[in-house]
Amino acid sequence: MFNNKEFDSLLKSNNFKNPPKTGDLVKGKISGIKQGEMYLDIDGIFTGLVRGRELTDESSRFSNLKIGDEVIATVLETENEKGVMELSFRSAGHQQAWQKLNALKDSGEIIEVKVLNANKGGLLIQLDHIQGFLPVSQLSSEHYPRVEGGNRTKILEKLRSYVNKKISVKVLDVDEKEEKLIVSEKLVFDKERQTMLKSIKLGDIVTGKVTAVVDFGIFIEFEIPDAGKIEGLIHISELAWHRIGHPRDLFKVSEEVKAEVINIEDGRVSLSIKRLQEDPWKKAIEKYHLGQKVKGKVLKTDKFGAFVELDENIHGLAHISELSDKQIADPSDAVKIGEIYEFKIVSIEPEDHRLGLSLK
Repeated sequence: MFNNKEFDSLLKSNNFKNPPKTGDLVKGKISGIKQGEMYLDIDGIFTGLVRGRELTDESSRFSNLKIGDEVIATVLETENEKGVMELSFRSAGHQQAWQKLNALKDSGEIIEVKVLNANKGGLLIQLDHIQGFLPVSQLSSEHYPRVEGGNRTKILEKLRSYVNKKISVKVLDVDEKEEKLIVSEKLVFDKERQTMLKSIKLGDIVTGKVTAVVDFGIFIEFEIPDAGKIEGLIHISELAWHRIGHPRDLFKVSEEVKAEVINIEDGRVSLSIKRLQEDPWKKAIEKYHLGQKVKGKVLKTDKFGAFVELDENIHGLAHISELSDKQIADPSDAVKIGEIYEFKIVSIEPEDHRLGLSLK
């Protein structure tokens, strides 16, 4: 019925040279069963009684016991009104469950848990009839809810899609007094991921598929030969040499892209697409110069001024003070998005990828 190895360590201290104390776990054999009562023979020295609500626990593991079965119980009283030891299966089940959780935490063993529910902070899980929590921050990259704009409603929808599924985790934190159990999926993949990352180096060129497009960049999944698949991030600043309004303007999920590995740190891989292309700003000095009049399309405005496209790769900024001879409160008072105007180049810094324009 029970795995003796699992409980022997719990009982080593109870060699019964001294009688068991209240709260101790004891092991015994069922010697008698009556209506609502069960008697235990404890090492041939003590008799124990389990009765009433103490006969069962949440797992129902004690529901089909018979005479001769070996069981574990918790001492409630060393001697009751019948002169025998008062015991509890219910309390023992609770103690064993939490002791097992502590053992799992110490060993780092990978276990499967069932997802019961979700909230905006993560997933509610169940492990051995004890409910716990899997925070969003402890999800693997595969399950992490990457949602454009960080929309909380969409994040919750994504998390709810995992309800009733099983996830492999490690126990991260256990607190029996607070009845707190925290698990981590990310820890499961950390060691495996670190091993995989040893197979790639800075400067490697990889080909992968876009798995997510978010405000700050795109994630791509690529394969490491003889190791497996791994995911990396291409930050918005590494997508192209020119300014990008949003990554979705250039990329979509499932699209295949090539990128260069530019950083490997703390188990994360950073990639770049633009570094596979020659920096157009190196030739900007040949094409553009101070005082030159150029035509450009207004791409976007903000309180500082207007962002202007001179060609596919070179964009400049016309500061609000350079948009009109008159004082204006908003760039939209002088220019319209999508319109083409003739500007004058008032500054150019190819090394810093900056070019200043003026309508004045």
